[in-house]
Amino acid sequence: MYRILEANREVRERRNQLRHPRYAKPQLLATGPNQVWSWDITKLLGPAKWTYFYLYVILDIFSRYVVGWMVAARESAALAKRLVQETSAKQGIEPGQLALQADRGPSMKSKPLALLLADLGVAKSHSRPRVSNDNPFSESQFKTLKYRPEFPDRFGSIQDARAFCQRLSPWYNTEHYHTALGLLTPEMVHYHRAPPKSSTPDNAPCWPPTNGTPGASPAANPNPSPRPRRSGSTHPNATKKGSNSTLNSEGECPKSVDTFRASRRSSIVELRMSP
Repeated sequence: MYRILEANREVRERRNQLRHPRYAKPQLLATGPNQVWSWDITKLLGPAKWTYFYLYVILDIFSRYVVGWMVAARESAALAKRLVQETSAKQGIEPGQLALQADRGPSMKSKPLALLLADLGVAKSHSRPRVSNDNPFSESQFKTLKYRPEFPDRFGSIQDARAFCQRLSPWYNTEHYHTALGLLTPEMVHYHRAPPKSSTPDNAPCWPPTNGTPGASPAANPNPSPRPRRSGSTHPNATKKGSNSTLNSEGECPKSVDTFRASRRSSIVELRMSP
């Protein structure tokens, strides 16, 4: 009997089965500032156990510039909408100019934020379900924040958390020399203020560093990537599905990002994400 059923393909589960849809990997290509933003929310430990403050950060993935941030007592769709709206107005975003990448948190997928993005003409993109590393730039920025020596174990109040972020954000944007940006600061790249290649800022880090100690063993050279110089953007669907092609020309280093273990040698980023 089972041979007959097998021949007619009847030996199977006959009950209705839930089938998860396949989520493709569309590509967002940022070749200049204010083309693709990545945003996320992270928890900051409060004064007592099980108390948190929530840090909202919007990051430009081309320049790594923090274009907007906020510390709040809760995670809220209304606060996320307000942050995106004010940041877009501050950066002068035009309809059809920007794509916004986020994970699938409740605030990221909320209806108020979706309606705002539609009104602003901003394309939205979300990470694939059950994929934790589709938003690598925001996660990397949070790690830089929390691994700072002055980062406290806990914040005594929300005012303390805001005061700390008010000190850290200018440092990250204007003083942090990023190896993926050719040892330029995010502000230099975002606002096209990079000095000539022949000149080096007085306070730029020296490679290999010796920490001022004679005979000290230098650290490994990070081999910073060339400076980003290209401008322009492509629609997420402009690149064929599954293609790994990126733009490349003299003075540029392409970078394909599919997992958090991305190469750090790039000024042009190709981010694979879900629609």
